[in-house]
Amino acid sequence: MKYHNSAASGHQAVTDAAMEILETGGNAFDAIVAAGFASAVSEPALNSLGGGGFLLTRSAQGEEILFDFFVDTPGRGIENTDGREPHFFPVTVKFPGSDQIFNVGMGSAAVPGNLKGFLHVYKRLCTLPLERILEPAIALAENGVRLNYHQGYFLDLLRPIMTLTSRGTDIFGTGRDYLKAGDLLKNPELAAFLKRLPELGADALYSGHTARLMTEEMAREDGLLTMEDMQSYRVIERKPLETVYRNRRILTNCPPSSGGPLIAIAVNLLERLDFRDSGWGSPGHVSALCACMKEVDGARAAGMDSPDRIKNGWYDEAAKRILSMPAASNTCLRLFSRGTTHISVSDSKGNVAAMTCSNGEGSGYLIPGTGIMLNNMMGEDDLHPEGFHSSPPGIRVSSMMSPSLVTGPDGVDLVLGSGGSKRIRTAIMQVMVNYIDFGMDISEAVHAPRIHWDSSVFQVEPGYGESALDTVKKIGPINVWNELDVYFGGVHAVEPAGGCAGDPRRGGVCKRA
Repeated sequence: MKYHNSAASGHQAVTDAAMEILETGGNAFDAIVAAGFASAVSEPALNSLGGGGFLLTRSAQGEEILFDFFVDTPGRGIENTDGREPHFFPVTVKFPGSDQIFNVGMGSAAVPGNLKGFLHVYKRLCTLPLERILEPAIALAENGVRLNYHQGYFLDLLRPIMTLTSRGTDIFGTGRDYLKAGDLLKNPELAAFLKRLPELGADALYSGHTARLMTEEMAREDGLLTMEDMQSYRVIERKPLETVYRNRRILTNCPPSSGGPLIAIAVNLLERLDFRDSGWGSPGHVSALCACMKEVDGARAAGMDSPDRIKNGWYDEAAKRILSMPAASNTCLRLFSRGTTHISVSDSKGNVAAMTCSNGEGSGYLIPGTGIMLNNMMGEDDLHPEGFHSSPPGIRVSSMMSPSLVTGPDGVDLVLGSGGSKRIRTAIMQVMVNYIDFGMDISEAVHAPRIHWDSSVFQVEPGYGESALDTVKKIGPINVWNELDVYFGGVHAVEPAGGCAGDPRRGGVCKRA
């Protein structure tokens, strides 16, 4: 199999950074670390060195690693917390047609993992000097990057968070001067911080002067991050979760994260159904897909949230129930797709990498002297089903992020992942089905309309026929959208031996050499 240098991401500058590194002799791991740093500059509404993420790698020699650098719960070393109220409050973000509330403030920040994760992978797998890997991100932060439509849109929506403090307004502006699509975004403090990294390494953020300034502010202003939190944070190397679908081996994220295990449950259930001959978008295909989504949600609610927790007989029983669900009336519900981005890379040597990172919506708090906004993962309701601040300090937070690989008899066929909070797993699963079951090329598989069961209604992108929609109505209420939308994720994917695709829903850009 002949492999190609390829990269796909949600921003032109991020894809360019990866390809620049590949073209100068770097491997896929050099490229994805460079792209991660570039993303933290170019996609400030989605990613930050103050967020967290996951990287799934497979080397040309077949070594497979899931690097977990998602966030930890904060608060190590804090005593007498009884009755203490963290700096944690709701902010209303106004979307077209509805308002949505996000929780922000210093008490919404979990222990960040992205920076330590990128540096860990650099030491473990990269070949180029760190100074070279950082060059694209430093240039973007120093010289500026033009905000594209999607980043301008996201920043406009999140204006109350981005301008929560004077540090935020220094970067993003205020009033009529607030940044919009087409404007030049510069972050000189972040550029200076990145220039110090080769000398200081993780100490630039996780210990020393900057960490002291941040944790002292946290203590004064009722934040929860402590110096002990920062110094105790560790990147974890895990074995990827593995399953098989239609004789293809699938690797994805593993517990304690939940997205990958739920993808595995979904494809294991779909394996028992054969809808391929009926064609994409047919009632047979769409009914199997929709009923599968409802069954997986039901399994998760019952505590069966990973393949090893599925009770004996559940798959067969669920398959028998697939077309027996009662019809329901139409309703309408729309939700914001939270801040997450994905990058996929392959190189000509056969190395591949899939990385998903997130800053939530951002906490509004920027670390002094760095230009880095911390995440608001402690305020994400879907990450804390038992209630905010209910977990003890030092626990790795669960996530829906699911960087994934599909392998065949000749090697890796597909490298993919998505942003989109709860829609991540259904977006990835549908692209896999399109690619494996219906033989679509990767661009067709990514561009095809999607469906998502949001626990009360099927959200449906346009492009399905009336007969298919009538079938969906027999399974549950539906809401048909007018256009493809960011809500349904952003699957950026590469075929190491073929093409690539950037999802237009999130401004996706791909390149292949």
